[in-house]
Amino acid sequence: MQVNEAFSLRKIEGSIRASTSVMKDVNSLVRLPELTDTMRVLSMELVKAGIIEEMVQDSLPEEGLEEGEDEEAESEIDKILGEILDKKLKDTGKVPDAQIEEPEEEPQELVLESMRERLEALKS
Repeated sequence: MQVNEAFSLRKIEGSIRASTSVMKDVNSLVRLPELTDTMRVLSMELVKAGIIEEMVQDSLPEEGLEEGEDEEAESEIDKILGEILDKKLKDTGKVPDAQIEEPEEEPQELVLESMRERLEALKS
C-alpha cells in the first residue's frame, strides 16, 4: 500500500509541475494591466456607441413616412431628375427638343385603383 501511495504521490507531483509550467506560460502571454486597459477602452467605446445610437433614434421620426408621402417623394424625385436630365441633354445637343417627351402622369384615381388591386392580390 505504501508503494502504491508513493507512486500516486509522484504522479500528482508531476501533474502539479506540468500545470505550474503551463500557468507560467499563460501568465507571460496574458498581461493583466494591458488587458484591463484594453477592457476599459472597449467599455468607453461601447458607451459612446450607445449614446450615438440613442441620439440617432431620437432625431429620426419614429413612424417614418406616412402612406402617401413615400409615393409623393418618389414622384418629386423623378420630376427633378427628369428636369435635370432634360437640361443636360438640351445643353449638350445630343437629343433634339422634338424628341424630348414630358412624362405622362396618371390620374390619381387610376394610381389608387392599381394600388388597391395589388393590395387585394397580396391579401389572397
